[in-house]
Amino acid sequence: MSWRFVARRVLVALATLAAIVVFNFFLFRTLGDPSKDLIRGRLKPDVRAAIIHERGYDQSQFTQFRIYVSNLLHGDLGDSTVTEKPVTDELKTAIPNTLLLLGLATILSMWIGTKLGIIAAWRRGKPKDTWIGQVSLAFYSMPDFWLGMLFIGFFAGTLAWLPGGLKATPGGEGGWDHVVDVATHLILPTLTLALGEIGQYVFITRAAVADVMDSDHVLTARAVGLSPLAVRRRHIVPSARLPIVTQIALNLGFVLGGAITVEALFSWPGIGLATLNAIQAKDFPMLQGLYLVTATLVIVCNLAADLLYARLDPRVRTG
Repeated sequence: MSWRFVARRVLVALATLAAIVVFNFFLFRTLGDPSKDLIRGRLKPDVRAAIIHERGYDQSQFTQFRIYVSNLLHGDLGDSTVTEKPVTDELKTAIPNTLLLLGLATILSMWIGTKLGIIAAWRRGKPKDTWIGQVSLAFYSMPDFWLGMLFIGFFAGTLAWLPGGLKATPGGEGGWDHVVDVATHLILPTLTLALGEIGQYVFITRAAVADVMDSDHVLTARAVGLSPLAVRRRHIVPSARLPIVTQIALNLGFVLGGAITVEALFSWPGIGLATLNAIQAKDFPMLQGLYLVTATLVIVCNLAADLLYARLDPRVRTG
């Protein structure tokens, strides 16, 4: 992979991020006056006036934007109008929780979905193919919040096997017991997100594998006497992985959107729940920080997917 290709992709990602910073600044200015939002923080008049002057809310939009970019370069996303704490401190807790939940859900859905997609393609037109497709489509069509409520009602309510919300049991112990407690609380929200995404990987993988199965090099591998398992592992799956990589990158934005409802439903303290709370409280600095972080995560993951795609398919970087 040439450095020119990598540099071009990185520059495109940085340009996109710069556009998002500009959009992020002016978008929330259209929703209200930041100086008036400080009233909700129950600040004293002199403290409020000092913050307004420090943040440049009493100056022109251009000056405010310059101050915003300067603060952003120093890692300052402003202060929440509700908790009066730095937005950065609030995000330091929410981001790892969301990455943990999304990471597990993505790995689980990708692993199961690709395996089922390969099996469905290998058994095209047979009952197993039909069964996998119907079950995958059923879960894919279910709204996340509805599936999550079913899980809570059955596993947390009727059977009382698993907790129905929060990250850990209040007042629980630390150490290994805390790790087990968090893992137990992760099961239902992870399954809710993963089951809704499995169908995408099933259909993408099935279509990619079915297309490769009819290609010349696969027919040649079968003709020389390779076993079906060897043909599938050495020739079919490697050739069909490019659409799967693309799907992973494109899927991140949708998963982050679904995480808002899932985290709110299970009271999981991540970006999704923080976004819902900020919307309800009209906490614009918090929303501004959350939007920027979410957009940055999507850009980084898409950049990684572009570079990985080019690594797997040389035609991308030479075209």
